[in-house]
Amino acid sequence: MAADEKQFKDIGLRIEGLRESCEVTRTEMARELGVSLETYSSWEETGADVPISAIYHMARKFGVEFTEILTGNAAKLNTYQVVRKGQGREIDRYPGYHYDDLAWRYYGKLMQPLEVVLDPSDEPAKMVTHSGQEFNLVLEGCVIVTFEDHEFALNKGDSIYFNPSHLHGQRCGGDKPARFVTVIAE
Repeated sequence: MAADEKQFKDIGLRIEGLRESCEVTRTEMARELGVSLETYSSWEETGADVPISAIYHMARKFGVEFTEILTGNAAKLNTYQVVRKGQGREIDRYPGYHYDDLAWRYYGKLMQPLEVVLDPSDEPAKMVTHSGQEFNLVLEGCVIVTFEDHEFALNKGDSIYFNPSHLHGQRCGGDKPARFVTVIAE
């Protein structure tokens, strides 16, 4: 496979992965972009001939930067992106969850997750900021993530990616302890 073909194929694979993680079907995406299912399917399968306008639309829909679809390099997220459990290799440490959910690749470095337990009696979340990127995945219970002026109730299997330079915090959202893992790439 020529270098150009591989580059295009990688774009198609990234589009497919983002679409699946957001639980959108090919048919729904084709309809939203105003193209036939056959045309959209060829974009995912080959990565070739995808209009720039379609890539911009998909980047906004999937909550990533345009350049991330083209190059595969994660850009700093300026807004949140809430996703569901993804695909990937299961790891023993958190049975039932997958590698892609629990690790963050940041400039070629693999960041490992830290487990956090939130008790219902804990104080409300302290709002903090820090550099880098943050990823949280709920393993058990309900976690309320406050992100600037927004609150999200994340239940088991839900995850959130965001730029932690914005004010954010987490607290238990139920009457039983909640567990989540966080990966912070500085």
